[in-house]
Amino acid sequence: MQTTFPQLLLKHAAERPEAPAMREKEYGIWQACSWASMAQLVEHIACGLHKAGLKRGEHMVVIGANRPRLYATMLAAQSLGAIPIPLYQDAVGAECVFPITNADVRFAMVEDQEQVDKLLEIRDRCPDLGHIIFDNPRGLRKYDEPGLVSLDLLIDSGLALSKSQPALFRAEVDKTSPDDVAAMFFTSGTTGNPKGVVHTHNTLLDRARAGAEFDKLTSGEEVLAYLPPAWIGQNIFSYAQWLACGYVVNCPENASTVTIDLKEVGPTYYFAPPRVFEGLLTSVTIRMEDAGRIKRGIFNYFMDVAKRVGPARMEGKPVGLAQTLLYGVGNLLIYGPLRNNLGFSRVRVAYTAGEAIGPDLFTFYRSIGINLKQLYGSTETAVFVCLQPDNEARADTVGVPIKGVQIKVADNGEIMVKSAGLLKEYYKNPAATAEVLTADGWYHTSDAGFIDANGHLKIIDRVKDVGHIRGGVNDGAMFAPKYVENKLKFFPYIKEVVAYGDGREKACVFINIDFDAVGNWAERSNLPYAGYTDLAQKTEVYQLVKECVEKVNADLSEDALLAGSQVSRFLVLHKELDADDGELTRTNKVRRGFIAEKYQPLIDALYSDKSEQFIETVVKFEDGRSGSVSATLKIGDTQTFVPVKAAA
Repeated sequence: MQTTFPQLLLKHAAERPEAPAMREKEYGIWQACSWASMAQLVEHIACGLHKAGLKRGEHMVVIGANRPRLYATMLAAQSLGAIPIPLYQDAVGAECVFPITNADVRFAMVEDQEQVDKLLEIRDRCPDLGHIIFDNPRGLRKYDEPGLVSLDLLIDSGLALSKSQPALFRAEVDKTSPDDVAAMFFTSGTTGNPKGVVHTHNTLLDRARAGAEFDKLTSGEEVLAYLPPAWIGQNIFSYAQWLACGYVVNCPENASTVTIDLKEVGPTYYFAPPRVFEGLLTSVTIRMEDAGRIKRGIFNYFMDVAKRVGPARMEGKPVGLAQTLLYGVGNLLIYGPLRNNLGFSRVRVAYTAGEAIGPDLFTFYRSIGINLKQLYGSTETAVFVCLQPDNEARADTVGVPIKGVQIKVADNGEIMVKSAGLLKEYYKNPAATAEVLTADGWYHTSDAGFIDANGHLKIIDRVKDVGHIRGGVNDGAMFAPKYVENKLKFFPYIKEVVAYGDGREKACVFINIDFDAVGNWAERSNLPYAGYTDLAQKTEVYQLVKECVEKVNADLSEDALLAGSQVSRFLVLHKELDADDGELTRTNKVRRGFIAEKYQPLIDALYSDKSEQFIETVVKFEDGRSGSVSATLKIGDTQTFVPVKAAA
């Protein structure tokens, strides 16, 4: 069934006009927007944009959080045959220059004053940017800039045009083909300028429907849209699948109310990267550590029961009457209230992706009755490549290829994918397109992995990042930095890791502690501290981190392939890695090469016999000012273990 996003909107509006399409929380109250109201809003915005001069095939950037009127603007642009480009709302102005100039953008739709200021700041570098439309007028009353107009005025203009030409909107929608470009998403740009990933209505909707069919999604689902719309994962879950299935998308009031809104909505279909699940579990752990001894004892007892019984129950395996009854008591006292407190009381399907998730973390959620699973995909594949069936969810795989997907492993271990959801091209970059798409339609994922005996895909690392230790006792051993980083990030005290070792005689790591978790631990240990930098360099904290590293080393020693990746030395960074400082992408991926250049003295110190190293770092604050943070960092040595097979 071939169709477009605007056609799906009109279909839902015709078939169930009064059913809620979206809800938005404003001033603490949830406001619903029906499918009929959404269709009318889209028509008026589309007519307003048409009158303002937006042309078929043009690009339009959309910058802001998840808001019904921003979603309506994307649909309005698509109705006219234009192409929305969502950009990250927390990106600084300079990061928006390349996408806007690369795509010859004339029109921008933004959420509020913050985003208007950002675009006005860079306008001299974006000569084509003539129209800036804003949704929230707060703080903008006295702005007098050419081309700056409120969405309300644009809607009024569109309403007048739709009354005088009532057939215009439908005629424009009907001109758009399923094979036309629907949206463009810019990659995170870990190694240079980001690339514009071009997707058609067909590619996005094919994958949206395949994912919906796999998990039997219906119009009855409730989804919370709280991640950046510029990230294709959020876009697929709260835009493509929203229109494919017709379920309800709920928009939180703001970032600080997400946890409260999650409990109020009680989504049935939920998606979050591992860091969100880690953060939720860390908050639970901190609360329980602060609880009384009896309450803590009951919690720990029933969590042990959950770990024994929960995963088997989730997979439909028999567990025995006694264990079933015991789990039932635990569900009444602990698991049910805990699910409710987390906002997961109604979750039927929950997914995580983007990074590996720790086995303990994965088991925790499944143990208490949350159907947490992993998926595999990317911006270029329209997300859905592999998904985990309900009864085959495992922490060490990313699932099986779903409908319409073929997978093969190249001679160098790279995963190759063929599906109807592959990108059309990288915009204005035929060389990059030719690098990832073969003549016969296979996409180079750049991920190294293999298909296991059960048909599940396992990912080891990025192909380009898989290296080898050179010199020393582990000469020639495989080094997979992301694998090592993820294993360390499984610990609640460790938030971020950057591993180095390719071409060197040993593996060493930079570590960011989790300030909340380690801060709570320090308070319970009567360890005073004066902020992140002070806490990070405490001897006691180094010992805490060292124990985590050595547990990972012991685990790695049992893996014949990766035993040589054991960490020999580490340091705890004096500041948290930050996207504003260029150290992370906007999707929180480590920019390993950039960090290596920025902190070269620290890398040199790790690979010397130094026990400490002074460093001073320039940082950017949220208000745009710059400052510096300096510290003398300790360097810790860790125990490594003889590989199990070699020891046998």
